[in-house]
Amino acid sequence: MRVVIFCDMEGVSCIETWEQVSSGTAIYEECRKLYTDEMNAAVRGARAAGARDVVVVDCHGAGGAHNFKSFVPERLESGAEYIFGHPWARYIEAFEQGCDAILFVGAHAMAGVPDGVLCHTVSSESWHNASINGTLVGESGILAAIAGCWDVPVAFTSGDAATCREVQQLLGTEVVTAQVKKGLGRFSSVNMAPKDACSLIEMRVAQALSLKNWPKPLKFEGPVTFKVELATPDNTRDFINRPGVKIEDARTVTSTAGTFWHAWDQFWYRH
Repeated sequence: MRVVIFCDMEGVSCIETWEQVSSGTAIYEECRKLYTDEMNAAVRGARAAGARDVVVVDCHGAGGAHNFKSFVPERLESGAEYIFGHPWARYIEAFEQGCDAILFVGAHAMAGVPDGVLCHTVSSESWHNASINGTLVGESGILAAIAGCWDVPVAFTSGDAATCREVQQLLGTEVVTAQVKKGLGRFSSVNMAPKDACSLIEMRVAQALSLKNWPKPLKFEGPVTFKVELATPDNTRDFINRPGVKIEDARTVTSTAGTFWHAWDQFWYRH
């Protein structure tokens, strides 16, 4: 069994401020350990369930030298491969080779969720809402839709209560969740002790992969339109003259293609 674990930092227990997830701060160095430990727990759970190929992708844009490189290398769990420094939501090699399921660790809720700790979608400064064929999605939904293009389902999610709720509402209650905190607002939360959070994640990942009662992959019939409502009109300048991408109005950009992967691909890159 091959699984891919997509990891983010905002959904980790005891994290609720931007300083904790931004490279260059003293408290970020502290929180990198919390992040690494929750990911390690997921690796142990996957291995216990029989996964022989475990690929872990650091999806956290911390900025600076640690952009998509927030794990602490000397703390990494053995028995897995780790993807560092890769652009967000662009890693598809494991899907092309054949993948059984994906897992989310440290995930956060989409922009605008009242009880979503550090909630945002891709960019807390540049984006408001994102949707696929009219379905509102956060980062978990985007990653699920990419995996769905290769018929790969989401088996597990850890994060705050809002994130667990969001993923199950989009994909189905078959997704096994590990709620490690509950938001009291965007910048405060009730947290599990880190050791307890890691124990829960390890147990629930093993359960999810052993039972294999996974939801159907998230797929959208073509043509697929990815729409983003931007924060300000000047942000549309980045999308001028991109094939397949249309600036609909002062703050709305769409990308349309036969599959979501192609719509996502052309949204980000000039060809």
